[in-house]
Amino acid sequence: MSSGTRSPRPRGLFIAALLLLTLALAGAIALQAYRNFLGHKATAERVLRDYARLAAARFADRTEMALYWSAFSPALDALSRAKAGVAGNPLPAPGQLPAATDLHSADFHKLARYTFRYDLRTRRLETAGATPSLAVRTWLRDTLPVHSRTLYNPKYRLGAIVHTVDGLSRAIVYTVTKDKSGAPSMAVGLEEDPHGFEPLYTSEEDKSPLLPRPLTGGVVYDSLGSTIVTEADGVELYRSPVQYAPLFAARDSFEEPMMGRVQVQVALRPDLAPKLVIGGMPRSNLPMLLSLLALTAGLVVAALLQLHRESELSRLRADFVSGVSHELRTPLAQIRMFSETLLLGRVRSDGERVRSLEIVDQEARRLTHLVENLLHFSRSERQATRLSPAAAPLAPLVREAVEAFAPLAAARGVTFRTELSDGPVASVDAEALRQMLVNLLDNAVKYGPADQTITVGLDAGDGKARIRVEDQGPGIPAAERERIWDRFWRLERDRGSAVAGTGIGLSVVRELVALHGGRAWAEEGRGGMGARFVLELPLAGPPQAAPGGAPMRADLGATA
Repeated sequence: MSSGTRSPRPRGLFIAALLLLTLALAGAIALQAYRNFLGHKATAERVLRDYARLAAARFADRTEMALYWSAFSPALDALSRAKAGVAGNPLPAPGQLPAATDLHSADFHKLARYTFRYDLRTRRLETAGATPSLAVRTWLRDTLPVHSRTLYNPKYRLGAIVHTVDGLSRAIVYTVTKDKSGAPSMAVGLEEDPHGFEPLYTSEEDKSPLLPRPLTGGVVYDSLGSTIVTEADGVELYRSPVQYAPLFAARDSFEEPMMGRVQVQVALRPDLAPKLVIGGMPRSNLPMLLSLLALTAGLVVAALLQLHRESELSRLRADFVSGVSHELRTPLAQIRMFSETLLLGRVRSDGERVRSLEIVDQEARRLTHLVENLLHFSRSERQATRLSPAAAPLAPLVREAVEAFAPLAAARGVTFRTELSDGPVASVDAEALRQMLVNLLDNAVKYGPADQTITVGLDAGDGKARIRVEDQGPGIPAAERERIWDRFWRLERDRGSAVAGTGIGLSVVRELVALHGGRAWAEEGRGGMGARFVLELPLAGPPQAAPGGAPMRADLGATA
């Protein structure tokens, strides 16, 4: 290779590196886009969880106020008006309490199970109404002193304990009275059924919705989310009829400890999330990114394959040019040498003169054959191949092609044996058929051994005529029998040999036979030796019987 010719490999490697870099860049962009989506999604979910915390806080505050004004405070007010906290006065049962002034609060008087009066100094406990069990009485004696000292709020004069005792949820509501010295002396209250507070959990939802109205966009308040109310230790007191998956949920408790430390949980409605987040919830772009990345990878792979194919074609074309140059140089050198011998009168006899002329004729035929292949190859590249088929007996055409090619095989002592049936008639272009046969014969002579016998046969069957050319060479590996028909392709074993070749002869054969509506293939020769090339052409009519009813056989010497 001259110094001015650059190898295509570095350029191909550079382009391949650029393509792989493009794929890596596309992957990095896709990864960054997906990370941005995950960041936006995390931000939106964080906002929704903040909204859930706000909703839980508003629900807890709303419920706390409803319990205070509608259930707890009216009950203590009724006990105060009945003077239940005055020592010596009779303790009224729940049914004996004065009626509530607020009609809405009157229903909650019915939730009371019993009233009690507990002396904080003597630990004496009195009850009226339903009789609490021993476990409940013991729990009251142990709990009221501690609760009144730590959680009772003198400002509101109210304390509440919501707890499950003896298998039953209880809401203990009480107030503490003082003696003349101002010291706490007595706890007076009653026990209510906390499951009866259910109307209070939704009573003020129109005035105090779970979320501020500017955020909800006109959504009905009771459909914003689901709620669960529990005691401090987790025992459930209330559950809204509709429950949503806790994707965006939060917990809160009553702000005032003296209200019983009731816990609330709010879960926002998931399908409401797009309306609560400005711009809606970000949609996953992963499918689109994966599709685009797969498309990019496919394009890069296709480009790499094309680049590899171009590199292979470049190598094959280089081999083709080298083979053509070699095939042209050898006959031209022979023609020039023997022409000069004749022109300079260096022949010693008429026999030598005739032999020189025969060699000139032989090499000229070889050049003609090579040029015809190159011309057809050029026409096929431009898709300009045109045929003029006509119905004709095949046997004479095959015989003529073998006889015309025999002088080209003289130098190697090759003998041709023909097994031709005179019956088959096909619609063929005579010149194209001759070129196909010459290419197959040249291939058999070139790659077969010297002094071999090449068999050329013709027969018909199933509406097809089959022409076969069988040599006694090394054969063709099964894995290569289809690849040999590709342009520029040569067997690996032949690329480094002294046998010249262009790699287009068999491709010309297959293209021409395809234009005739037939096909060509290679197979193993007789007895597993050599190679057999078969041309199959459609018959133009029913086969004609050969004279004597048998194929004609003949042996044609190399010097015929």
